[in-house]
Amino acid sequence: MGTYFNPSNRGFQKASRDEIYVDKTGLLNILNRRLGAEKNCISVSHARRFGKSQAARMIDAYYSRGCDSKELFMGLKISESEDFERHLNKYSVIHLDISSFVDEYTDNLVSEIKRHVFSEFKEIYPDIDYTNSTASILKQVYDKTETEVEGKKEKYPFVIIIDEWDCVVRNFSDRQDIVHEYLQFLHSLFKSEESQEFLALGYITGILPIKKIRDESALNNFREYTMIDSKEFTPYFGFTEDETKELCRKYDMNFESVKEWYDGYHINNEHMYNPNSVYQAMLDHSLESYWKNTSAFDTINTFITLNFDGLKEDVMKMLSGGKVSVITDKFKNDLSVINSKDDALTALIHLGYLGYDAERRKAFIPNFEVATAFYLALETGNWSEIADTLTRCDEILWATIDGEAEKVAELLELSHDTYTSILKYNDENALSCAITMAYFTAPAYYTVVRELPSGKGFADIVLIPRADSGNKPAMIIELKYDKTADTAIRQIKEKKYAGALKGYGEEVILVGVSYDRESKKHECVIEKMMVD
Repeated sequence: MGTYFNPSNRGFQKASRDEIYVDKTGLLNILNRRLGAEKNCISVSHARRFGKSQAARMIDAYYSRGCDSKELFMGLKISESEDFERHLNKYSVIHLDISSFVDEYTDNLVSEIKRHVFSEFKEIYPDIDYTNSTASILKQVYDKTETEVEGKKEKYPFVIIIDEWDCVVRNFSDRQDIVHEYLQFLHSLFKSEESQEFLALGYITGILPIKKIRDESALNNFREYTMIDSKEFTPYFGFTEDETKELCRKYDMNFESVKEWYDGYHINNEHMYNPNSVYQAMLDHSLESYWKNTSAFDTINTFITLNFDGLKEDVMKMLSGGKVSVITDKFKNDLSVINSKDDALTALIHLGYLGYDAERRKAFIPNFEVATAFYLALETGNWSEIADTLTRCDEILWATIDGEAEKVAELLELSHDTYTSILKYNDENALSCAITMAYFTAPAYYTVVRELPSGKGFADIVLIPRADSGNKPAMIIELKYDKTADTAIRQIKEKKYAGALKGYGEEVILVGVSYDRESKKHECVIEKMMVD
């Protein structure tokens, strides 16, 4: 039982006995099918705080010969499998968290990794020749594990887990000597001739997909699962919708509000929720932006301020609830090589700042929590005018609720003027986008729907209050160009848009907004209406 070689099950024991634990042991069934197979090397790249490290500790606990985990897994999904005991604690496991080495070592990174692992080997196998290659040393250890099981001689092959494998490639993009040496080390573990004999399973995790490095073949035998396409692995990273609903029932949280805050990663037809944020929200019994505590804002700023053609316009469109086209295939999986708008957007998808619609090949901001992270990033960047406008969003929301039509018109004008300089599409879309942005903080309380089918047509913007919104009124916002705001109010009534809001309180706020292209002035009329 060591830190790197045949680790204990303490990490998974702590997680599985936490107040909130979601059973993800079904992942082990997938891995068991890969053991010793031709395609036995797996790379999982997901955003931070999406459960990669917890999964790695679970894999330790299940396969490692350094512990007895039968009781720990009993009652969990994997224990229902026919192969449960066949693979339980039957493998030599190496587990490396590369980020812990990167933080401490630079020029001698690989030699330090080897020193730490081999020092644990030496305690058990002191007579091995440790001057040989890494693969040769592991092969010698493998040969030493021969044992007799039911009259047959067996050896214990290796399961090698490398968490945060890509931090070397990301952190040392300017030191190709370090990257090359590191990749050669990985080649010994996963692709050398010796490894074909001793390796049962290779499992690596990272933030970005595997970087395509010319003349380096250390990792081209890995099957990749990413934020864009994770196939059968999808349900095991992040919380699924059913898992989140169950937590909401247990902790008496409004599911629709949790969905607005933390859903949005639609991967392989699954709704995936940010697990760290849902976990914190349940414990705190509070919907907040926990993202800011786990991710650096400068990541967003770096990309959206590169000013590639149309990038700012796309960011604004996404912030107002839209989707933008993106070509993800050209990204080099390297944050130091961002050469286009598509590269920047793809990087943000992999980092978890954007969701991705694979069918339509479009990116979008997944939820209100991430939208808040964007806002905070803009506040610290060079989009100060936009950030200043966004700070007025709570003000316009309350002015609308309080029926202060003149103030709402004034704030809408400010919003429209701010965003029109960036938005390039036609006037009506620009106004709709600007008004959506003006109510930027509304999703904290409301589900915001654009073009809602209602009555005899489509209401432009509808704010539907959620059950935990503090009895806030529903709102219908209708937009008009070169017509009066009264015309907008009349249309809401004549087309019976309020009919779609039955059940959301007795009172609905009707907001008519008009924009005169010649004077560039906005007019607002606010009425309250009882819903039968």
